[in-house]
Amino acid sequence: MTTISGTAPGPVTARLPQPRGGLSAAVLEALAGPPGLLPPVPDAVPADADPYGDDLQLALHVCYELHYRGFAGVSDAWEWDPGLLRLRAGLERVFLAALRRDTATGTDSDTDVAAALEPLLVEPAEGGGVSDFLLREGEWWQMREYFVHRSIYHLKEADPHAWVIPRLDGQAKASLVAVEYDEFGGGRGERVHAQLFADLLADAGLDPSYLHYLDDVPAPILATVNLMSLCGLHRSLRGALVGHFAAAEISTAPSARKMARALERMGAGPRCVLFFTEHIEADAVHEQVMRRDVIGDLLAREPELAADVVFGIRATELLEGRLGDHLLGAWRRGTTSLRRPPAP
Repeated sequence: MTTISGTAPGPVTARLPQPRGGLSAAVLEALAGPPGLLPPVPDAVPADADPYGDDLQLALHVCYELHYRGFAGVSDAWEWDPGLLRLRAGLERVFLAALRRDTATGTDSDTDVAAALEPLLVEPAEGGGVSDFLLREGEWWQMREYFVHRSIYHLKEADPHAWVIPRLDGQAKASLVAVEYDEFGGGRGERVHAQLFADLLADAGLDPSYLHYLDDVPAPILATVNLMSLCGLHRSLRGALVGHFAAAEISTAPSARKMARALERMGAGPRCVLFFTEHIEADAVHEQVMRRDVIGDLLAREPELAADVVFGIRATELLEGRLGDHLLGAWRRGTTSLRRPPAP
């Protein structure tokens, strides 16, 4: 079989992480060698594998990362290796089946997009979420841990959503590109949101390198990023990715306001605060665009995607809820929420 070789654009600095079980060990062991050595593995993922556990989520995240920037020392040809793709498909089946099981109600609400969005449009009372905790009683070490968790996504912010662009048409495409244009800095490299988050990490005394903290974060944050990659890489899930993107944009502005206030209370540096103030006004506009112009036009063209849009919204809420429970559970016990806390 002929493989296509090449080099990734720009320097690749992320290193392969350490395995967390048999599935991730198999993936990582394969990637450490030349492509084409992975045997056929159609049944390699046990049906009883924990869909939200460290082992499966890390294995899936590593597979997906080959479609982003890759890893140092790993051949680019692994991206489309048939054996690895079969293994990834098995991981995806387990993850997607769990998400569908845990978000479906079996009622008409499973296709009611307006009803799914409605709770997100009402800012929740202060008291229950991670941003509320950090605003009221959070300490600087907890804020830094939060940054570490979010670095897994924010250093590639908006990249997963770009995959849906060629799968849309008309106003939905034009409006989603307009949102992405803002996410990518409006034509200014220093304003790209991923760069703003790298600046935030540096201002907080953390390492801004891409995926530097991959070994340190647990499964709940990996799952939130894997959801985006899963929906982005599959055309059949384009409606779910639009639902996810809308849910994220709607919920960001209220949370960003609280985070900015929390950081000001803690005396954080200006670049820490800037990342969140940048999102307050922009995402308030984005939520209108996503609801009316992107979802509205998409469903006018393809009304059969309503259930997928609802699924994307609910899956986002489910995984963010699991992440919030993990963070708050650890912090209220006075323990780290990470597998390994960052240096002071």
